[in-house]
Amino acid sequence: MTEQNMNRKPILEVTNLCKIFNAKTASEVRAIDNISFTIYEGETFGLVGESGSGKSTTGRTIIKLEEPTSGQVMYKGKDITKIKGREELLNFRKSMQMIFQDPFASLNPRIPVKKILGDAIRLHGMAKTDAEVTELIFKLMDTVGINRSYVNRYPGEFSGGQCQRIGIARALCVQPDFIIADECLSALDVSIQAQIVNLMIQLRKQRNMTYLFIAHDLAMVKYISDRIGVMKDGKLLELAEAEELYNCPLHPYTFSLLSASPVTDLILERKRKRVDYDVNTHKYPADVKAELFEVGPGHFVYCSEAERAGYEAKYKEKHAAK
Repeated sequence: MTEQNMNRKPILEVTNLCKIFNAKTASEVRAIDNISFTIYEGETFGLVGESGSGKSTTGRTIIKLEEPTSGQVMYKGKDITKIKGREELLNFRKSMQMIFQDPFASLNPRIPVKKILGDAIRLHGMAKTDAEVTELIFKLMDTVGINRSYVNRYPGEFSGGQCQRIGIARALCVQPDFIIADECLSALDVSIQAQIVNLMIQLRKQRNMTYLFIAHDLAMVKYISDRIGVMKDGKLLELAEAEELYNCPLHPYTFSLLSASPVTDLILERKRKRVDYDVNTHKYPADVKAELFEVGPGHFVYCSEAERAGYEAKYKEKHAAK
């Protein structure tokens, strides 16, 4: 743990989390395979990896849309598996919200914006009278940049970017402390992506919110995140501060991801060479234990004890060259 993080309060602590679908069958899938990480109040933690790596399942498990197979998720010092009863669950949902990947599928096409936002506000007791509810809806629409006159429109009348803004407004309407943004940019045009990210950064500064930002786009994740975790096949392979991860990647899979990320400089783009990752490189025998080791201050790599010294030497070499 870096000195900076030692002075910050954890809001989410994930320890040895596992999620297995179709356990003990031929079609068993270890969507999350014994991962651990901590997110601190007010930070944005990025989670990247290819499709099927377990990123979205991690987010859904943290917010209790999926039940963990094993492991522990502590939110504000409380184990989320111990949350029981409607009132306790509502308080949890009020504090933690999710922005979903598909802006169209996440909104009911038969319900106008006013009811989508208003129902959530009433359910969580954020306003008492209809006038207060309407005023709060208008403030939310102002916040996310949607014209107030659109309040009675249906989701099908909006563009993808506008629907995603409505999704953000729905997440914000209960004034959460923690938001999981699950691939919330993947269905949007590049220009709209930039608008949504800038909006999220602005809201974070204004409300001191914490984000778990799940995405494929490494450039965007670097722009918005304080720290980044790299996932593959349900495992967390590398974790470091954003600049550190991009400037000094250590795990071969992180190298592969970064080499596949396009750059805006056309000359560099032409020279860019894709580095393939051999999945057999880190298939450890049953008698070899691999885990996330800290090979440098705040820089963690998934490896065996025998590989640890090599990564530590590589870390020192890269930083000595600066």
